[in-house]
Amino acid sequence: MKVAILHDYLNQFGGAERVLKVILEIFPEADIYTLLYDKEKTNGLFDKNIKKTSFLDIPFVRSHHRMFIPFMPLASNLLTSKEDYDLVFSSTAGYGKGFNVKGGYHISYCHTPLRYAWEIDYLKNLSFSPKELSNLIAYPIAKFMRNWDKNASKSVNLFIANSSFIAEKIKSYYGRDAVVVNPPVNLKTFFPESDAMKKDYYLMVGRLLYYKGFDTGIAAFNRMKYPLKIVGRGPELDKLKKMVKSPNIEFITEASDKDLRKLYSNAKALIFPQIEDFGLVAAEAEACGTPVIAYEKGGIKDIVTNKKTGLFFSEQTPEAIIEAVKDFENMHFPRNLIAKSAERFSKENFMKNILKVMMDYGIRV
Repeated sequence: MKVAILHDYLNQFGGAERVLKVILEIFPEADIYTLLYDKEKTNGLFDKNIKKTSFLDIPFVRSHHRMFIPFMPLASNLLTSKEDYDLVFSSTAGYGKGFNVKGGYHISYCHTPLRYAWEIDYLKNLSFSPKELSNLIAYPIAKFMRNWDKNASKSVNLFIANSSFIAEKIKSYYGRDAVVVNPPVNLKTFFPESDAMKKDYYLMVGRLLYYKGFDTGIAAFNRMKYPLKIVGRGPELDKLKKMVKSPNIEFITEASDKDLRKLYSNAKALIFPQIEDFGLVAAEAEACGTPVIAYEKGGIKDIVTNKKTGLFFSEQTPEAIIEAVKDFENMHFPRNLIAKSAERFSKENFMKNILKVMMDYGIRV
């Protein structure tokens, strides 16, 4: 079977790229088409599979790709191939499914429909915001991208969503059903540390972006004075540091996977106040036996079982976090059972589930 994999862009190595790495274990000889490719930032992991990139693939754009978001639909349309593929498999949070690469069947593993099209508030993550752009510019751009994204969805024969939350969005935005296959967690990297020390701090992990809710977590822990470690980097770092009033809040901007495993294993709980498509850091925390205190919306509902592997709160406010943490302090969460529950997110299960979906729809590898 001749396979093409379409991936939005490869100028960073995050959750979507970890998933792509596992998809390549299913299709090791597949050709990869992507808008941007940075060998150094992706550790050369995809070098042998790269087939073609877009006209945007130049160093400045790779380093500042969010500035060029309005041009990406055009770049996607112009990313073509004359190859005759049996299967096109897009791994996408927006653009990949719209590449002009044809095959006998198109499966789209969807991390999310295109955010900048459907959730204009997400533009706050850019170096400019809708307010600065003005509504006269931002909303027409979003409307254009919505039309493009919905039209691109028509090329897909089968959607696979990374969570029930994203399956609902696919239904709402595209009018399409989707099969749910949760992303994989590397259980060889994330597991409970046998020599875990006394668990005396709470933890937040992720890119420091506005929607991740780090500000809400800091506000809560400023008042509680409990120890909180924040692991990550991003554009909100300076702003968040200025919010800190408690000496017990610490930022960790560099952490290897081994470091992160220890941080998860030694934490009382992961604080998770955001709405995520899935919530990979929450799944990693559970794999390390660590309970998750989370806002009860989004993909987290595929991960946390309330009062068994973590605790939900119902509002994105410091007060809701404080109340949840106080409740958590009086509860017991068996860490071996939490780690056991995360085994369903193994790489082997992910690969098996993708292949099962393909077989169910008559596609043989």
